[in-house]
Amino acid sequence: MNEENKKGENDFPSELRYDISSGDWVVVASGRAKRPEMFKEERVKEKESEENCPFCDFENISNAKVSFEDGKQVEKLTENWSAIAIPNKYPAFLPAEKLERRYENSLYQTINAVGYHEVIITRDHYKSLGELEKEKVREVFALYRQRYLELKEKKHVNYISIFHNHGKEAGASIAHPHSQILTTPLIDIDLNKALAKGRNYFEDKKNCIYCQMNDWEVQKKERIVYENELFLVICPFASKAAFQTIISPKRHLAYFEEIGEHELDMLADAFSVALSKLYKGLNDPAYNFYLHCAPSDGMDHSYYHWHWTILPKTSVWAGFELGARMEISTIKPEKAAEYLREQ
Repeated sequence: MNEENKKGENDFPSELRYDISSGDWVVVASGRAKRPEMFKEERVKEKESEENCPFCDFENISNAKVSFEDGKQVEKLTENWSAIAIPNKYPAFLPAEKLERRYENSLYQTINAVGYHEVIITRDHYKSLGELEKEKVREVFALYRQRYLELKEKKHVNYISIFHNHGKEAGASIAHPHSQILTTPLIDIDLNKALAKGRNYFEDKKNCIYCQMNDWEVQKKERIVYENELFLVICPFASKAAFQTIISPKRHLAYFEEIGEHELDMLADAFSVALSKLYKGLNDPAYNFYLHCAPSDGMDHSYYHWHWTILPKTSVWAGFELGARMEISTIKPEKAAEYLREQ
C-alpha cells in the first residue's frame, strides 16, 4: 500500500472500532468531534438542600448494616458516621427462601426477583466522590468489599451488581451521593458476553485478554490517563462514550472481593484521581460507574479480570444507538486520555 493510501485511511473522519473483550463495535466519529475542552459545558448546578434528605436524617438511617467513622469500621452507628451501608427502602429485589419459576404458555416465563438491594452512602451531602478526600473514597470501596463478601454467601445470589449514579442525567433520583448494591439469581447479559469472550481467549491463547490489553496500553501509553503501583486508568480503545474510563488492576485478579488492604489503598487512589480529572476536565459531568467482576455462582471464572467502568454522560442515545445497539463517540479515546492527563 502506498503512502497516499495510508494517509487517506488514517485521516478518514470516522472509524469503527472492535471491542475484543465484548464483541461489540463502536463508532468513533471524530469528524463530528468538538475539541476536548468543549465537552466542559457551562453547567449551572443547583445544589439540592439537605433539608428533607432521607440520607441526612439520622433516624432514617439507623438500620445501617455497616458503618465507618474516620476510616475505621465501627460496631454501632453514631452521629459521627462517615460512610454507611443500609437496606434500600424501596428494593427492586427481595430476599426469599424459594426461587419460583412460572410459565405463561410456552413463550413467557417469570422468576421471582429474589435478592438483596442495599445503598452505600457518604456523609457529606454536597460533595461527590470526585470531590472527596482519598481516605473517604477508600471507605466507600471498603464497604463495597465488605458487603460483597457477606452477600455472596446468601441464598440465590449468583451475581452482585455495584454501581453509582451521579447527577440527574445519570439516573440519580436523590442528590445525596450514594451507590447501590443489588444481587440477582441471574447474571448480567453484558457480563455473560465478557465471560464467554474471556474464557474463549484464555483457552485459545493461554492468557488473560485483559492482561494482554493492559500490557499493550502500558507499552503504547496513548490511552493511559493515570497509573499507580497497582492500577491503570485507561480510556479504552473502543470507548462506548466520550471520556469513558476503565480502572483495572495491573495483576490478574478475577474476584474483586478478594482485594487486599494495600490494593484497596491503590484502588481508592486511582478512583480519586480519575473522578477528580473528570470533575475538573468536564465541569462535574453526570456519570455512572459500575463493577464487572467474576460472578459468585460457584463456577470457576479465574480466567476473568475484574475492572470498573466510568461512563460520563457526554451525549444522549438516539435512534441509531438504540436501534443498532452501536454507540457513537465523538472524540478519539487517545485525545480524551491526553486531555484528562492534563487536568
